[in-house]
Amino acid sequence: MKNYIKNIGLLFIAMGLFSCSSDDDTNNETTFTEENFFNGYLQATGFDEEIEIVELPNIFDGSEFGLDFTPKVKGKITALKVKLPAVNPTLRITIWNKETNTILRTEIVNVATANSELSFDIPDVELIKDNQYAITMNTTDYFSRKNTADEPVNYPIVVGNIQINAFKFNFTASQTYPSETGDDFYDGDLSFDFIQTE
Repeated sequence: MKNYIKNIGLLFIAMGLFSCSSDDDTNNETTFTEENFFNGYLQATGFDEEIEIVELPNIFDGSEFGLDFTPKVKGKITALKVKLPAVNPTLRITIWNKETNTILRTEIVNVATANSELSFDIPDVELIKDNQYAITMNTTDYFSRKNTADEPVNYPIVVGNIQINAFKFNFTASQTYPSETGDDFYDGDLSFDFIQTE
C-alpha cells in the first residue's frame, strides 16, 4: 500500500513538472505586431507638410508609381492601404519582386470613398528578408506631396522593419515597373500592413 501511495505521489510530481514545462514553452513563443511604415515615411521626409490634388489631363491614360522597399526581417504583407482624392472602382495595385523582375501579386480594389484611407485585406504575400521589392498603383487622380523646404530627401529611409529605397514613377497605363525616380516629392498614398514571421 505504501508503494502504491508513493508511486501515485511520484506520478503527480511528474505531471506537475510536465505542466510547468509546457507553460514555459508556451510563454517562450514570440508574437509580432503588425506594422505600417507610411506615416513614419511621411514624417521622416517631410512629405506630410504640403499636399495637393493631381488630376492628370486626358493626354495621359494613367500613371504607375510607388515605392521600392526592402524588408529587414522575414515577414508578410497582410493588407493594402490606399487613399485617393476621387472614387476609383478598379484601382490596380501591383507588388513586384525586383530580384527576379516579376510581378508577385496584382490586386484590383474598389476605392469607393474619396479622401479616406481604405484598407483591403489580401491573401498573404510572403517577403524574404533583405530582398528588394516594389509596390505601385496606376491612377489618374492622386495626392502629390512634398516638404515645405522643397528639398530632396536622402534614401534609404528605415521605418520599423521596412526600408524605403526610392520613389518611382512613369506616365503609363500599362502594368510596367516604373523607371523614373523622384527624391523631392512623393505621389500616392499607398502602403501595406506588414507582420514579421520569424
